[in-house]
Amino acid sequence: MATGIFHIDTVFLRRWSVLFFIDHGTRHVHIAGITRHPTGPWITQQARNYLVDLGDRAESISLLIRDRGTYFTDSFDAVFQAIGVHVMPTPPQVPRMNAIAERWIASCRREATDRVLITGERHLRLVVGEYAEHYNRHRSHRFLGQRAPDRLTAPEPPIAKDHTRISRHDRLGGLIHEHSQVA
Repeated sequence: MATGIFHIDTVFLRRWSVLFFIDHGTRHVHIAGITRHPTGPWITQQARNYLVDLGDRAESISLLIRDRGTYFTDSFDAVFQAIGVHVMPTPPQVPRMNAIAERWIASCRREATDRVLITGERHLRLVVGEYAEHYNRHRSHRFLGQRAPDRLTAPEPPIAKDHTRISRHDRLGGLIHEHSQVA
């Protein structure tokens, strides 16, 4: 599992920080929170909330990779260490150690937030939430055999033949297109 924070600037020159967790095995992304001022106590509380959301699945986590941001305090680490998770901060200036989280940040920026003028917190929550849902439910991943994280247990998708009808669902005002076969 990995965690990270990335920053988004709005059209009104305000910087917002997005805290997320990503499972290495399934590539499932969870947006933990959005704030203007990420502090140690806020991030620690978001970690507690995340573990509550995971429930029994929290026991399957054995390692958490995080960056060395000052907001990741000892109390944040203690939340995960209390359930037996080894917390590993990345060495200074080695972003490749947390490559999966860095890749998600780049994908989110390239496919969503860099293409929309973010006006404020509510708008950012909408855009990042829509993108995370798209990423988890529809976006194919080479690592997962061209499946989406939430569709790992689904049967193989049928191969389209001639005269197969395809439906298209637009997200974020047509910025992202999702396609599926019509039954």
